[in-house]
Amino acid sequence: MNQIDKNQILRMVLILLAIIGVVGVASCFRKKSAVTLDEYARQRGKPYPAASVEAPGSPSDAAPTDAKSNVAGTTDTVHRSETDSQQAAPSDSGSAQSVFPAVPALTGALLNGGNDGQAMLGERLTYRNTSGEAIADFYIEPLSAALQRYITGVSYPVLAGADATPGITPDELRYVHILHYDFEGEVREGELICNQVIAYDLADIFYELYRNGYQLEKVLLVDEYGGDTTASAEDNNTFCFNYQADEDPSALSKHALGLAIDINPYYNPSITYDKQGGMEVSPGSAALYADRSIEFPYKIDENDLCYKLFVKHGFTWGGNWNSAKDYRHFQKSP
Repeated sequence: MNQIDKNQILRMVLILLAIIGVVGVASCFRKKSAVTLDEYARQRGKPYPAASVEAPGSPSDAAPTDAKSNVAGTTDTVHRSETDSQQAAPSDSGSAQSVFPAVPALTGALLNGGNDGQAMLGERLTYRNTSGEAIADFYIEPLSAALQRYITGVSYPVLAGADATPGITPDELRYVHILHYDFEGEVREGELICNQVIAYDLADIFYELYRNGYQLEKVLLVDEYGGDTTASAEDNNTFCFNYQADEDPSALSKHALGLAIDINPYYNPSITYDKQGGMEVSPGSAALYADRSIEFPYKIDENDLCYKLFVKHGFTWGGNWNSAKDYRHFQKSP
């Protein structure tokens, strides 16, 4: 092979390497420019939902079946060890002994069990499963004087006179304590304030969600967010009662009456439409999740276990509304 042939081959090799380099750089640029659902969520400070955790124990006879991504037991399930599942599982052995480890109490639980809340223990209604067995960590109580003081001026209105009528009195509200799985698959305590009319419904629904490994990021009183429902939704907090005063009591929202609940609201936002065809998403940072054609965990639709349980208990779903869509919202008429 002469010197000319060698030079030609060398030039061809160099050109080929240059082409490969250009293609590689372009490919990397495309990958960095593409915004996946995961990246979109992370940029907004919200982790993209992880896989569900296997549910402890056997499914309840009363629980609907064929639930999808929110529920443990799907193809995306992360299986915990048998020991962990046994420790986390609610007891069905007939005792009302707590299965939750010793951790700092939630605000509502602490106030309802404080010095002037001891009477609430005598009025506690412990949830019973379908076999009639008491489940200690799922219970309902009236609001103690301490808890009433805590929510007054936040989720409950400060009355402007002796004749002021809020539409609902503290005596008509109930404190509901639950357990739930968070997004890391850990068992957490949760608490709600609701109308007494739906208190046992909520205890039953959240017990079935817990038994089926359904994940809720947080279940805290909206008072922890200063009564700001948008801040609560941004933090993906599941909550029920929030009066939002200065309205005609005859036209109070279902949340103001303690008859509505928002579930995993960040991934199931509220959408309103204007006459020009535009839409507003709340919370605004969750706009991507307004596209319900996208499949992602924690999405509530008519195949979801949460939807099935609430509908079974007589609730209606905001995702079925016509003039607006509120995918996080379930409500019930008294």
